[in-house]
Amino acid sequence: MISGTVEVEKLTRRFKVRVNDDAKRGWFSKKIYKELDAVAQLSFSIDQGEKVAFIGPNGAGKSTTLKMLSGLLMPCEGTARVCGLVPWDQTRELARHIGLVFGQKSHLWMNLPVQDSFDLLARIYDLDEQAYRRQLSRLIELFSLSEFLGQYAKNLSLGQRMRCDIAAALLHKPQVLFLDEPTIGLDVTAKSLLRDHLNKLADQFDTTILLTSHDTEDIEKICQRVILIDHGQKLIDTSLMELQRRYAQSKILRLATEEKEPDYDHPHVVVEQQGDHMLVLKVDVTQVPIEVVVADCLNRFKLHDIGIEGLPLDEIIKMLYEQRVCYL
Repeated sequence: MISGTVEVEKLTRRFKVRVNDDAKRGWFSKKIYKELDAVAQLSFSIDQGEKVAFIGPNGAGKSTTLKMLSGLLMPCEGTARVCGLVPWDQTRELARHIGLVFGQKSHLWMNLPVQDSFDLLARIYDLDEQAYRRQLSRLIELFSLSEFLGQYAKNLSLGQRMRCDIAAALLHKPQVLFLDEPTIGLDVTAKSLLRDHLNKLADQFDTTILLTSHDTEDIEKICQRVILIDHGQKLIDTSLMELQRRYAQSKILRLATEEKEPDYDHPHVVVEQQGDHMLVLKVDVTQVPIEVVVADCLNRFKLHDIGIEGLPLDEIIKMLYEQRVCYL
């Protein structure tokens, strides 16, 4: 049986980009191009069943990498194997082992009922009828699709259609699922449902998930590992827990006090919020240990409650983008 692993070694993809100097050179002068590395010497590996966030700022090379790993683009240099296959050389065979969901690009035919789209995809993948029906039944239950099967895809809400799209990508039981911004445009409820479904999917089918998303909740709720790239190069490859521990330079301290208007002053502590009987402090733990600030607050105030929180993931990632920290 083919394993749902991903192996990438020094993968590089460059594009020719036109140098925009027409104003200086004149409209009829020879056009000048330069080469730009969208992905540069990128290496990583993912084991079967891992749920990995593949993140970076706009233009970092995330979608280009996914397109190479799914066989839609050929690299200029380097090698890759997905499910043991070379994506750009064995594209047809690879298509039977991967699922691909790119944002709002649908697998469904908009003017057909959802059930008909599923049936057509089963014929395209040449699936055994009984195996297809069993898999479809599981997916209908997993993604709660029964009420949508008779509806035209164009009449579904974005959240409903995204659930159907992911189910469509899973009809042929892929070992690896590539997700590019799967929750874009969804409301809070739809995002939460989709994340729950993806976690159930990984648990039930041991499916490898490689997710790109600018929504940090997608990363926190779905993934256990983070690969961060910028300008096509890998900056960080670590567990989500280690990322939060190592790079969270601040902690949030929430206090419920007996004092009506509590105030706190410390050179390495910022008062984030202040109100009746409450205080929210942001502590720079690189300068002062959190336990020192907690002890000081216990001495200054009569506390009814106290809570310590890590820095939100979106702030950590923003800091990493700005500092371009390298930790491999």
